[in-house]
Amino acid sequence: MLKQSCETNKPSADFKALFDTEHLEADLKGRTIRGGTVTLASQGFRFALQMGSTVVLARLLTPADYGLVGMTSVVTGFIELFRDLGLSEATIQHPTINHRQVSTLFWLNCLVGLGLMLVVIGLSPLVARFYQEPRVTGIMSALSINFLLSSTAVQHAALLKRQMKFTVLAMLNVVSMAMGVIVAVVSAQMGAGYWALVLMYLTSVMTYSAGCWATCRWRPGKPDFNSKIGAMLRFGGNLTGFNVVNYLARNLDNVLIGRVWGSVELGLYAKAYQLILLPINQINTPVTSVAMPALSRLQNQPRKYERYYYKAILLLTSVSMPIVCFLYVAADSLILILLGERWIDTVTIFRILMPAAFVGTFNVADGWVFQSLDKTDRQFRWGIFSSLVRVISFVVAVRWGAIGMASAFSISSLLLLVPRFIYCYQGTPLKLAKLFGSLFRPTISSVGSALITMVISQSLNLWVEISLITLLVQLFIYALFYILTWTMIPSKQISIREVLAILKK
Repeated sequence: MLKQSCETNKPSADFKALFDTEHLEADLKGRTIRGGTVTLASQGFRFALQMGSTVVLARLLTPADYGLVGMTSVVTGFIELFRDLGLSEATIQHPTINHRQVSTLFWLNCLVGLGLMLVVIGLSPLVARFYQEPRVTGIMSALSINFLLSSTAVQHAALLKRQMKFTVLAMLNVVSMAMGVIVAVVSAQMGAGYWALVLMYLTSVMTYSAGCWATCRWRPGKPDFNSKIGAMLRFGGNLTGFNVVNYLARNLDNVLIGRVWGSVELGLYAKAYQLILLPINQINTPVTSVAMPALSRLQNQPRKYERYYYKAILLLTSVSMPIVCFLYVAADSLILILLGERWIDTVTIFRILMPAAFVGTFNVADGWVFQSLDKTDRQFRWGIFSSLVRVISFVVAVRWGAIGMASAFSISSLLLLVPRFIYCYQGTPLKLAKLFGSLFRPTISSVGSALITMVISQSLNLWVEISLITLLVQLFIYALFYILTWTMIPSKQISIREVLAILKK
């Protein structure tokens, strides 16, 4: 039962514990480590669920089924960027907030969610006509419900993150995803086809939103537009602007492939893209959810901020970089074992995307800085520039199909890497040389271990017969040499003793 203090019209004092963050600073390191551990563990469960569902659904559904949903997800995913208007991040980052402010943001989120649902329904016939695929209309109309459902939980989830309630959030993420997977698999077995994927998304969002309301004791009051939310709206507006231009550039490849080459080619490309980014997102997303509240609390302490930032980057890439490099080594085995022979054409696309994926292991690092230091206006400007570069590369590459698009994505990611961080670090205590210092050890260890594993695999003819045993042998060889190499390379950013101490804690 909810306590009386949860009543909608109670004054903000009743929710003071949900808004204040001073008590977090006394044990910020401990909260971060514990939160990171719990969140990464939950992502491990989510990763297992997603991979398991991928294996099962890939055998129950066809590339065309994935392609159909891929056509709609480009549009719905773009509109999703406007769902919270960056106001959840504003609630997390802002030094001080109160009940009136959060209530006003809540009702804004709900109003926007309702409007976006209606927009998606109205656009669905036009998108279907664009792709010359009438089934798109029904898919988009069904997915539009997610906008209204998710908007009602934006501020509740933000308050949980602000208070670093990562265990609660981790449970919500795992349970909601599990419910979606169960519904999708059962539906696919019953012959639902692409509707199984639609039902998976709807079920997950519905479960997560209900869970946020059940676990966060805050309840919104009446909106008050005189509650000094201007700074939060500007923060959210700039962040939304960046997300919009970034999304347009990152998804233009799907639009062009679907339009020019059709659903089968798009299904192959989308699946390769999903598989290569899946482990990265499973790591970057939870680490960001932990790092952002912590860095926001340190925004006025430059030295602590700098130390925390570089250690977070090193620990992040020490896990994600070796995963990406091993995926390159074992691409053939992974695709055949996980998806089956009819997806074999994704292997080449999969490998071409690897440079972009490798850079993507720390693509959240600039966002941490822009958002935690309230520099989302600069983030928006960078987004415009980088998006133009990607758009040009995709328009040129579309004539070569999925392989051309994958090449364009990887090349543009490498070209933008250094300028991106030079611009990001201006006016901050952070330095490009120290960033590369943090990246040196995991980069050398990951790439070196990949080369060694490929040489040994060739010598032992491990690629002659693809099987689960072969994959496990390659994984053992890679892991062994990665650990040996990682521990042998010196680093000024963080010592082995510090890493062991963090893991012990």
